[in-house]
Amino acid sequence: MKPAIKNPYEHLHIYNFDGIPAKDPGLGGCKSYLGTWEEDGTVFVFFNEPEDQLAAKIAAVNPHIHLVDHYEMDGETWHGDRIEPYQVENLTIAPPWDLPKDTDEKKSEPLVLMDPGVVFGTGRHQTTEDCLTLIHRILSKHRVERMVDIGTGTGLLALGAAALGCRQVFALDFNALAVKTCLNNVRLNQLEDRILAFQARGEQMVPMPCDLLVANIHYDVMQHIIAHPDFIKKQWFILSGLLNSEAKKVMANLRTLPVHIVERRCPDGIWNTILGKGLVKDA
Repeated sequence: MKPAIKNPYEHLHIYNFDGIPAKDPGLGGCKSYLGTWEEDGTVFVFFNEPEDQLAAKIAAVNPHIHLVDHYEMDGETWHGDRIEPYQVENLTIAPPWDLPKDTDEKKSEPLVLMDPGVVFGTGRHQTTEDCLTLIHRILSKHRVERMVDIGTGTGLLALGAAALGCRQVFALDFNALAVKTCLNNVRLNQLEDRILAFQARGEQMVPMPCDLLVANIHYDVMQHIIAHPDFIKKQWFILSGLLNSEAKKVMANLRTLPVHIVERRCPDGIWNTILGKGLVKDA
């Protein structure tokens, strides 16, 4: 199998604005435009070629904001890791422009194409790999018809679950660019019939019925997820993205609930992932 596209993130030009543009001066028609990340009233606009004139036009048609800075770097510097194929259990994850040479020889092993876009991270973070490992363990031994992935980001956990046999996955994120990136990856893997990606607040989606709830997310959102009365109704849950002090608080809260903590993983001594079971009996 030959790569169908080239790496579009080899060179990044990132324009940082101190507010959110209300008017679009034509980003959609710009071939080098990669996406816009909005967070806490700050905006980062990404291109794979310099677009100083367009950045100036964004500021000109939106007089309430200003261009703060322009950063230039390669994609691996932005993501903080190399963008390359890797393996978790029997699951192979690879960018579509760098497929493993032995892909055709391993047709029996699931392959996930993962285009990270400009959403921070390549999927190699400790919490992501721990979540994938636990998802693999659950799906290889138990029936999981539906999974809810809160804070999906690039959609990797949702993609992995679908590739491993989960029939229906709801992948949600509050960040619009993350949802757009996830949707692109769903299409790349031709999993539109299994994965629905959408924008939503994670704490509001806990009532969604599912066999497995996965939340690899900030602690400030996590505490609201655990406090929701429907949380204990999940057959399985995986909670991740927690530093040691945060994991201790989550563990203390879980011990007050009618749930069973199966495992707490922290292989690097920093990031924690918790696997547990709720009130629903295993199928």
